[in-house]
Amino acid sequence: MVEDPLATADCLQITREVGFDHLLMGGKPYTTACPLPFQADSVKTARDVTRSTLRGWGLNELSDDAALVVSELVTNAVRYAMYAAGRREIELLLMRVSPHVLLAVADPSDEVPRPKEPDFISENGRGLYIVETYSQCWGWDPLARGGKAVWALFHAGA
Repeated sequence: MVEDPLATADCLQITREVGFDHLLMGGKPYTTACPLPFQADSVKTARDVTRSTLRGWGLNELSDDAALVVSELVTNAVRYAMYAAGRREIELLLMRVSPHVLLAVADPSDEVPRPKEPDFISENGRGLYIVETYSQCWGWDPLARGGKAVWALFHAGA
């Protein structure tokens, strides 16, 4: 449940005004940007970066949920980036806009993320269902350079 819909809207508006392309360049206060190689072990790297960043921000209580969500986002990015022409770059972005934390994973694929009806017997197809369940909200934005950033928003307290 969204505790403060206006704060959520403000966070997303700030992100869109600044632009994911600009935020992914790194060096901004309360942001962590991490390039990830196009390989399966990038999922572990993304979890580790997420946990250490949240710990540094004093937000240990978000670590498990955020690590699970970032695992799903990076797994999807690796899976779909293999079909993108040209670049094979994946980037992780964590941004603190109090009272929220935004996690975003950028990949070169222009394919729109589409949630599937979860099939709890199958070994795949539950990723965006997990993202939706554990985050406050999620979505995606196209990148000016091509590709997209898929993001999830978490309420981090005041």
